[in-house]
Amino acid sequence: MRSALVLNATYEPLSVVSARRAICLVLCDKADVVADDGTEIHSEKLSMAGPIVIRLRYVVKVPYHRHTAMSRRAVFARDNHRCGYCGETADSIDHVMPRSRGGKNVWENVIAACRGCNLRKRDRTPEEAGMHLSTVPRAPREMSWITYAVQRVPEEWKPFLAEAS
Repeated sequence: MRSALVLNATYEPLSVVSARRAICLVLCDKADVVADDGTEIHSEKLSMAGPIVIRLRYVVKVPYHRHTAMSRRAVFARDNHRCGYCGETADSIDHVMPRSRGGKNVWENVIAACRGCNLRKRDRTPEEAGMHLSTVPRAPREMSWITYAVQRVPEEWKPFLAEAS
């Protein structure tokens, strides 16, 4: 099953849920289908369009600004699966300032790296290893958590994401 984008009553993106959860929210009259994926969901007495974007019928107050959680998948997506040192295909992550030397596990200190560069750098800073960063690691934008939640952002979601950013 596909994922569905959940919008607040104000059309603000809140989260990404499974299609099954989206169907349950619609059937419980907690949400309305804004866009469907073209499929039909059937039961014994009911038939409905498969939701891909739903809007809650009530406003959910978000008490904080959402930020993207740091994970290997998110780092690879941010760096486009390219090594931050040489530009080759990355298969691991690296802390620019090693954690053993006080480097933090934050977006600005973690970069995607290929195996060769990771082994060459080891437990040293890039300057000590004679390497330079081809890209400067930065924290992702506020709404990027959505792109990291799914492999590919469906076309039906893009109008709602464009309004939010």
